[in-house]
Amino acid sequence: MQPFTIFKEPKLQSSSLVVGWSQDAGKLGSRVIDYLNRKLGAEPFAEIALENFFSLGGVAVDDDVAHFPESRFYCRDDKNLVLFKSTPPSFDWYKFLSAVLDIAQKYCHVKEVLVIGGMVSPGAHTAPRMVMPIVNSQEMKASLNEFGAGLDMDYETPPGQRPTLSSYLLWSAKGRNIDGASLWVPVPFYLISVDDPRACKRVIEFLDNRLGLGVDCADLNDEIAEQNHKLAELTSQSPEIGGYIEKLESSQMLSSEEGEKLAKDVEDFLKKRE
Repeated sequence: MQPFTIFKEPKLQSSSLVVGWSQDAGKLGSRVIDYLNRKLGAEPFAEIALENFFSLGGVAVDDDVAHFPESRFYCRDDKNLVLFKSTPPSFDWYKFLSAVLDIAQKYCHVKEVLVIGGMVSPGAHTAPRMVMPIVNSQEMKASLNEFGAGLDMDYETPPGQRPTLSSYLLWSAKGRNIDGASLWVPVPFYLISVDDPRACKRVIEFLDNRLGLGVDCADLNDEIAEQNHKLAELTSQSPEIGGYIEKLESSQMLSSEEGEKLAKDVEDFLKKRE
């Protein structure tokens, strides 16, 4: 029995699959998928069975709201676009990713996989965001060259640690002759538990340019301005926090105690203002 359900078969050829994980720095992956779903009116067409890959006894609770695992596919046929938003599986990664790629190949005829990922950055929120890909083929590397992605990043899984889920997905896609890339975007460490609209906008602009989606993301400028205003309000109330951010802006490192205080105060302040 296949570990997924197809609601309806999409009409896609040579499509692009964009993947976003829900547990991510700044919630970037899931934020990008939600944004594209809303802007493009993408429709759900498949989901992976939760009981096969997730521990349903460990439901996350955030601000008194229960967050259940999800693994759902969406599509927009006229854009040849497939969107997949998922909680990272608790176990059986190989079987889970095989199910993802089975759907992608059989029902969507995908030509490439693009995985969105937020990476923790020591920089300030005022710094520009970059898209830094890790690719699984020379063909994908060549195809990304013209879209302003930084392709000089080297990464190797630390000894004794398992590869990231995104790396594992690229490896699995390579085994099926599907080109793939993980698109990593730096998220300031003091925004990883809240939101980074500047990182979201950078990814949306990149995907819009790369895939020809025709998405107007001007509304994200308002979110960026609002967050900047809130952070400016915080620094005006707390010169100490303002000093920490100024140090980051001048490429100085914070002590662990300073970094912890900055992250906690920013998270508390932004959540309170929401």
